[in-house]
Amino acid sequence: MKFTFLGQNCFLFHYKGKSILSDPFYNYQKEQSGFDIKSHKIDYILLTHAHGDHIADVDEVLKYYPEACIIGVPEVCGYFEKAQHTCDLNLGGSTKIDDLKISMVAAYHTSSFPDGKYGGVPVGYIFKFPDERNIYLAGDTGVMADMELFPRLFGKIALAILPIGGHYTMCPMQGAFAASELLKTSKVIGCHFDTFPPIKIDHPSAMRHFEEKNVNLVLPKLGEEFKF
Repeated sequence: MKFTFLGQNCFLFHYKGKSILSDPFYNYQKEQSGFDIKSHKIDYILLTHAHGDHIADVDEVLKYYPEACIIGVPEVCGYFEKAQHTCDLNLGGSTKIDDLKISMVAAYHTSSFPDGKYGGVPVGYIFKFPDERNIYLAGDTGVMADMELFPRLFGKIALAILPIGGHYTMCPMQGAFAASELLKTSKVIGCHFDTFPPIKIDHPSAMRHFEEKNVNLVLPKLGEEFKF
């Protein structure tokens, strides 16, 4: 799998010829990421919750790729009337993209659409690969006890993508605790930081929190690509 950081909680994942775009919010900083939606076919739109900084660009994705399938809770899937294809999971549910199993797990946050409509519950996802390795895409969340169950239920969390901006989600100190003590992972890619003034972080301080827990933290640059 290859994936690219496009800002906030927006990542473009590529796996076996399929593209999965999480929480579309790529236009806000596209002058830095260089991302052009017209140049990347999107097969799936993976949504963690209904807040504006996670769904802002869904309609544009559907404009260019009407066949794209939205994956999310029923309330989120039902909101997008232009969507021709949806996969309305709920907590504990899973779907498969080729041999990649994607399971919906809880998140500790709120969820409502910008127009005030109910967005269901916030969620995260576990990507389980055939070799039994897992990526945890947390979405927006605070620290929660459920995290301790994830490696026990799904197996080793080889990589966690965690929000660490504080104010609306975990801060770096809390993220480091979650990674080390609960998720039992040694590698984290941070997200949901520096986008707006309330979630600006001190990078050296953030790195120290994770180093103290023996966890490798990556603070991705916009447009940066990773391989897993």
